[in-house]
Amino acid sequence: MPVKTRTTLLLGDVYGESGCRVLFLKLKSLIKERRADFTVVNAENACGGFGISVENMNTLFSCGADVITSGNHIWQKEEIFPYLDSESRLLRPANYGNLVPGHGSCIYRGTGVINVQGRKDMPPTEDPFTWAENLLNRMKGETKTVFVDFHAENAEEKEAMAFFLDGRVTAVVGTHIHVQTSDERILPGGTAFITDLGMCGPRDSIIGSNPEISVRRQLTQMPLKARPAEGESMICGLCVVSDESTGKALEVQRFCL
Repeated sequence: MPVKTRTTLLLGDVYGESGCRVLFLKLKSLIKERRADFTVVNAENACGGFGISVENMNTLFSCGADVITSGNHIWQKEEIFPYLDSESRLLRPANYGNLVPGHGSCIYRGTGVINVQGRKDMPPTEDPFTWAENLLNRMKGETKTVFVDFHAENAEEKEAMAFFLDGRVTAVVGTHIHVQTSDERILPGGTAFITDLGMCGPRDSIIGSNPEISVRRQLTQMPLKARPAEGESMICGLCVVSDESTGKALEVQRFCL
């Protein structure tokens, strides 16, 4: 009997207006081209490089994102706070705990998504490993297909999370550093992994920011505020084909278009 599969697109951090614009113009076509059944987009940098606005959220949902994940910059725009509670498909890292707005997981259209944040070289949070496991246990019996966005700086920590969850989730994908890594693979237990998805944003930039300002900050060590770069934008991410009956990853392919 043939295996019933599903194809999922996982897109790296959307950076600024140009990142939103390239997805508005091209995401629906990309979904059609890849025959994707589900799309997860990290958008913590969508609004001017810091945070996400209500307009950004609505734009990304309208152009094909099924679930929006985030990271430490989710707290930059207060206008989004009520939506962190009311919009089930908008996630913030779960391990900020229960005293702040929002939630860190959802099940939508038969697919589970978990959002957690690393602790190495990142703002203080609760243990992401414990939070990921607890949220995964809550999803038992509801879906076999689960994706984890681990928003973290440290490569070792990201790989540790992937092996910790290997065989229990469909994929663990890293976000945050805005530079796509070339280590995509399927781990022994059937979980797909990449250290970082990369970025959806300006190609000629320094992790999305205006190069002139970023270089000047390095030369002077002055706290100059980053500003999104302009020009042609790219879409970076990972395409995962998985077995619907087991949730195991069967194929994995990164792309940067």
